[in-house]
Amino acid sequence: MIGQCGVAPPRDGVVLLHGTARRASSMRSLERAFAAAGYATLNIDYPARQAALGTIAGIIRSDIATFSARVAQVHFVTHSMGGLVARALITRHRPAKLGRVVMLGPPNGGSEVADALRHSRLYRRFFGPAGAQLATQRSETLTRLVGPVDYPLGIIAADRSLYPLESWLLLPGPNDGRVTVARTRVDGMSAHLTLHTTHITMMWNHRVIREALHFVREGRFASDRAFSREEAAPR
Repeated sequence: MIGQCGVAPPRDGVVLLHGTARRASSMRSLERAFAAAGYATLNIDYPARQAALGTIAGIIRSDIATFSARVAQVHFVTHSMGGLVARALITRHRPAKLGRVVMLGPPNGGSEVADALRHSRLYRRFFGPAGAQLATQRSETLTRLVGPVDYPLGIIAADRSLYPLESWLLLPGPNDGRVTVARTRVDGMSAHLTLHTTHITMMWNHRVIREALHFVREGRFASDRAFSREEAAPR
């Protein structure tokens, strides 16, 4: 709709943050879906394997501030470690017009895979400083960095694995091969949904994309049932 001055009001915007060892191209399907739904989009490449979470948040801060200034509200849609990047960014440099956040397969409670491999030279070389921060035991500094969740947050977990050995040996309970469903949860989340897809492909899954769109629009998932405080608590 065009205003009286002939200028369209600003649209809502969506920032997309990819996961570890990924690039912005991995979020392209989500980017296209949100653009087609009328959102402005910012799909950021960041050095996931070269920097720690706090450093990454500082690197992307300027681009997100510029983007936020030209949209009505800024929402976030993240995959994997991108969820922790978003949490660090919001804690340190919270956008004034912050909207809703959707996280896909986030290691909010860390990952037992990182526990097992973080002392490996190959793991440290490949996943870098942020990879070491994905362990289940968090330092007080890291806990402060990612901060509490005090914004509308919808989490989509996956329960299908392409890594049967890791799932069997390292990950207790339903998991996506990288993080358990239980460890995707975090205190303060608004909604949680588990879909039968995998960690490394969920951002291309049509139902995941539809549910992410629905949460950003409505503040709930399309498949939501009654969501109790007890269910919201991480396990």
